[in-house]
Amino acid sequence: MVARKITSRVGGSQPINGNARAIWSWALYDFANSPFSTLVVTFVFGTYFTQAIASDPIVGTALWSRAMTITALIVAICSPVLGALADRGGYRKAFVLIFTLICVVATTALYGVLPGQVMAALVLVVIANIAYEFAAVFYNAFLPDIAPRERIGRVSGLGWGLGYIGGLAALGVALVTLVQPETPWFGFSREAGENIRATNLLVAAWLLVFSIPLMIWVTEDRSEISKAGQVLVDTAKQLTGTFSEIRRYRQIVRFLIARLIFNDGLVTIFAFGGIYAAETFGFSLEEVLIFGIVLNVAAGSGALLMGHLDDWIGGKRTVVLSLIGLIVATLLAVFATTRLWFWVAGIIIGVFVGPNQAASRSLMSRFVPPRFENEFFGFFAFSGKLTAFMGPFLLGVLTQLTGSQRVGVAAVLGFFVVGLALMLTVDEEEAIMVAGRS
Repeated sequence: MVARKITSRVGGSQPINGNARAIWSWALYDFANSPFSTLVVTFVFGTYFTQAIASDPIVGTALWSRAMTITALIVAICSPVLGALADRGGYRKAFVLIFTLICVVATTALYGVLPGQVMAALVLVVIANIAYEFAAVFYNAFLPDIAPRERIGRVSGLGWGLGYIGGLAALGVALVTLVQPETPWFGFSREAGENIRATNLLVAAWLLVFSIPLMIWVTEDRSEISKAGQVLVDTAKQLTGTFSEIRRYRQIVRFLIARLIFNDGLVTIFAFGGIYAAETFGFSLEEVLIFGIVLNVAAGSGALLMGHLDDWIGGKRTVVLSLIGLIVATLLAVFATTRLWFWVAGIIIGVFVGPNQAASRSLMSRFVPPRFENEFFGFFAFSGKLTAFMGPFLLGVLTQLTGSQRVGVAAVLGFFVVGLALMLTVDEEEAIMVAGRS
């Protein structure tokens, strides 16, 4: 990578690899931001949107899928560029802060959206979700800097595990204080779904408070950023250099293409898991929350336990194992005729979703060339979002055409199968060697 070096020495603090306080502060951000995905996108506000804000659940499902599509396309297009800009300007931590605050503000505003205000709900969800995803790009890019090479799987698993614990805790608080009580806490009422809309306030406050440790104790290496006035030019040079040397990174490309496919399935599960439970199996909103809590327990446990497996057998094998589990679980979910079998499918999905995400992140951290973490994690986000609209879009279209969500969910299976086949072609050792992290 020396030939591509376009940076100059500029004063700045350097993170200490393996620093326990930095690792825990970094991992706590997963705890902070996961309630957004869990409560807003998947289990509470998404379900509430289809049932109370939209005119009917079928139309609501289709509109929600379009909102997820818009988010995915914007994040896919912009993430590599913003990543290279962060590399050259030393903006990683600043971008985490800025996009976190945007997500907090937009999520807070969702509290004011009333039944029937479809466009307001969709615009705010898109803004909040885009900011959430951008913040995650730069948060993920800290991983190779703070985690020792031999423990990178465990550190990534720790983050995902804490994330699911955060989602679980937030769901529990929402259930006990706002959703279930006849008289919701904190002066909220059930009129016009105020108690459900108030869960957005919980999510916003949670994200704001628990992201503070990362902002204080995780430092960014700004010792090799571009000179003032050269940031934009060097950003363009860095992106051009990456594409001109793409053959060197062929294993990364293979991995990102595989992830591009199987992540479509994950995105669809996240966006429509609660909706599918509510409409196909007749779950009430309270039951959807309980379902979400159980899935978070399973996913958090899987991420924490398989983080050790990741460091032992490697990230590729861990991802492959998780995809096999997800294929089995999706088949069960599609053909389940009783709630019991749907519960079994959901728990299996939870067990393997966490390790899939954690191992994908740790594998990318092993593949990323030093000093280009933000750009490459931008491509990581690109692979996760470029076609991420396909799963939700396909589910929405099939649901509309057939009037059955079961048919739409069946499409998820194909993403996992194709992703698995492509993942088997990745040479993990070659990618690590090329990155210079062996």
